[in-house]
Amino acid sequence: MSTLMILFSIIVLGYLLGSVKIAGLQLGTSGVLLVGLVFGHFGMELPAVVRDMGLVLFVAAVGFIAGPIFFQNFKNKAMNYIVLGILIIVTGAVSCVLSIKFLGIPVPAAVGLLAGALTSTPGLAAAIEASRSDLASITYGIAYPFGVVGVVLFVQLMPKILRVDIRAEAARLAAAAGAEKNEKNPREKFYSLDNCGFFALGVAAVLGLLIGRITLPLPGGANFNLGTTGGPLLMGLVMGHLGHIGPLSITMPAATAKPMRELGLIFFLMGAGANAGKGFVEVLLGNGATLFFAGVVMTLLPMLVGFFVAMRFMKLELSNILGSICGGMTSTPALGALIEVAGTDAVAAAYAATYPIALICVVLTCQFIALLM
Repeated sequence: MSTLMILFSIIVLGYLLGSVKIAGLQLGTSGVLLVGLVFGHFGMELPAVVRDMGLVLFVAAVGFIAGPIFFQNFKNKAMNYIVLGILIIVTGAVSCVLSIKFLGIPVPAAVGLLAGALTSTPGLAAAIEASRSDLASITYGIAYPFGVVGVVLFVQLMPKILRVDIRAEAARLAAAAGAEKNEKNPREKFYSLDNCGFFALGVAAVLGLLIGRITLPLPGGANFNLGTTGGPLLMGLVMGHLGHIGPLSITMPAATAKPMRELGLIFFLMGAGANAGKGFVEVLLGNGATLFFAGVVMTLLPMLVGFFVAMRFMKLELSNILGSICGGMTSTPALGALIEVAGTDAVAAAYAATYPIALICVVLTCQFIALLM
């Protein structure tokens, strides 16, 4: 089967699966991931550029959409987002260490599970480098599917359980933030090189990828960079916030950014699924039950702890809590699901505020556990 046939077949079957509703819940775009896993298991692969291009398109578009309200939101609640990002990853790290101690899971396998449970490709890269073992990539594939689906279902379930009209709440917060932004930056007409904003997208991608490659040395011989996710996200946020440089527009209209966000998400999910599907069943049939259970714990426990602290002690609005959970879990697919549930892209601001903190923490955590355990 040709690459194009595989690609479009995954999209068709993934959306069909994602449209199935059970008890009011549905996988949505995440259905593409599960279909990708099946294709990957049967040896039908997609080039890595499909996943990487999708990731860049998604996070850059999210940045452009969230940029106009991101900095105001972060300024008002910065400490909450920082604490949540750290807390979620630390909780995951504790569950990872406990799985090593009490379940007897080898260290490389455990850090791979942690990276998969947190759907963190940079974390996986750090785990492989620090552990010097390919086992991490296999267990990453075991934990990754539930890491995606678990967070997607969580952001759909919590509004129903708490009986909160998250659409009304998110719309109210977005309107308030938008009014404040408009007061400070009255609308003006700027010159655009293209009506769709593809020039701005290209600039954000190029500069973001360059920034993402900047590597900073960390204590203990570890290294950190923003990578393919963090760099374009940062540039999208900055350009979306500024809107223009002099008379030149550097932003994307929502009519372009929203479809680009969805397109990027499905490309990322199908690429990640097809890659993770290789060797998935074989390992699962061996020690799969224990490994899968440990991965589930590493996904659920950080979410529950973060949610409890955010609601009980920080008193954040539910839409901001769930956005922060998506960012703290570094879950790109869950953000897509939350945007659909909330009916507004405004929830991406909380995701973008928490995500960088969590990204740094998960890379450090995977490296330190692999090096010290």
